[in-house]
Amino acid sequence: MKIGFVGMTHLGLCYLAACVHKKFSVKGFDPDREKINNLNNLIIEHDEPLLKKILNKNKKKIRFSTNFQELNKLDIVFISLDVKTNNYGEADFRPLLNLINKVKKNINKKANLVILSQVRPGFTTKINFEKKRLFYQVETLIFGQAISRAINPERIIVGSFNNKEINKKYRTFLNKFKCPIIKMNYESAELSKISINIFLASSISISNMLARTCKNISADWSQVVTALKLDKRIGPHAYLKPGLGISGGNLERDLFSIKKIMQSDNHGKNIINSFIKNSEYMKDWVYRILNKKLKKKMIIGILGLAYKDNTNSTKNSPSIKLLKKIKSNTVLAYDPIAKVKNYKNFKQLKDIKIVLKKSHLILLMTDWKNTTKLNNYMKKINLKNKIAIDPYNLIKSPVRKRFEEYINIGN
Repeated sequence: MKIGFVGMTHLGLCYLAACVHKKFSVKGFDPDREKINNLNNLIIEHDEPLLKKILNKNKKKIRFSTNFQELNKLDIVFISLDVKTNNYGEADFRPLLNLINKVKKNINKKANLVILSQVRPGFTTKINFEKKRLFYQVETLIFGQAISRAINPERIIVGSFNNKEINKKYRTFLNKFKCPIIKMNYESAELSKISINIFLASSISISNMLARTCKNISADWSQVVTALKLDKRIGPHAYLKPGLGISGGNLERDLFSIKKIMQSDNHGKNIINSFIKNSEYMKDWVYRILNKKLKKKMIIGILGLAYKDNTNSTKNSPSIKLLKKIKSNTVLAYDPIAKVKNYKNFKQLKDIKIVLKKSHLILLMTDWKNTTKLNNYMKKINLKNKIAIDPYNLIKSPVRKRFEEYINIGN
């Protein structure tokens, strides 16, 4: 079976890598000639675990092309362009629609067309294409875990016209992933994608609210979380970690989308607006504390520039928002993947130990999963005259006591 992915953004590349790992014959397409030349030379702009390894291992089996006429030889074509958003989360679908029109002119008359891009309910059904060969597949990738989730999905959600059966060709492809396949109509599948992110946004908002309450009454949020996760209605995998609001673009996009489709439901819009306001409030949490603690000539150390762990993406990152507000103090920063420049009095260092030693205020701005090395470095440094601001609770209890002042969310 021959598979094509059109749109070589993060989404398309990750699913292409997952499919080649599953032994499918794959091709990647994009109208951007420079991007395609880079990919054919294994120059990859996305820092995603396993991505470069899989593409390099299978470089003789993969071809990237700008020639859309080659789509005619494929069995299934996925539209896999990431939909860009502005700073308010509003999506621009024009590049996606242009790409779909270009694909329709070249696709084989027996091939399936699958929309993988992030769209609003009602988008797929409006595409002028034979409906029995048109599907919407929900992508549930997470930056930093995208390849592993694409290779081993929890489930695959597929939207078809009027909830009709998935044809044999597409079902054969899906069965290779050995997970539950949930079939529904286009609109339900499109809303499922948004609903997943809305529930996650609500968890982030409520966790932040309750964690701030803990601070006010001398409770410990980490202890409360243990109780919540043992409740079957909430469960052990619930996202209950406080932090610096909603970042990255995807959740903001879906919050904007759900407001659009709510139309006259003002009560529902108020709920969504409360999530957005809570997020904006938490994104400035570090800055509000910094204003109280910061003195002239104090050096600020920022640990983490990406919006989350295991990615080089800084879109809507709390660190970037903070950097824009710091006027005169020197800022030293460290991030293992993301690269940032062109900010006043800012320098990014390759050695985290130097940032820790030279900084008076240490800000932990990315929710890193593995913090063993970080805590070990801190054990070897004199922290007596330093202040730590740790919204994600990355610093362990014994190390916290070594700071002159330690500030977090939740206890």
